[in-house]
Amino acid sequence: QVQLVESGGGLVQAGGSLRLSCAASGRTFSDHVMGWFRQAPGKEREFVAAISWSAGSTYYADSVKGRFTISRVNAKNTVYLEMNSLKPEDTAVYYCAARYGTARSPAAYAYDYWGQGTQVTVSS
Repeated sequence: QVQLVESGGGLVQAGGSLRLSCAASGRTFSDHVMGWFRQAPGKEREFVAAISWSAGSTYYADSVKGRFTISRVNAKNTVYLEMNSLKPEDTAVYYCAARYGTARSPAAYAYDYWGQGTQVTVSS
């Protein structure tokens, strides 16, 4: 069965860095797009970043552009989200997601598979 498992979340002070990992299994993802989303308590789930497995093309939300970097290691079926210059407003549960196709969509409904999420807390 398809599984996406996030790890690497934790507590960090503002200005610090954190790296999240998403281990994908259960199928070949070469024809998929991988995305990161986040959701804070009482707020809607929002798009963070996406990357295509085949081309490595990336797409970022304006709120994280220049601070976050999404990448993948194809041989390990793993996607990473490197987060730098973290702000308190980055605090949320971060979810890994996958969708079939090549479009790097920022819409949550476009994604077919989801991980369980990992908590990221940024203190002031």
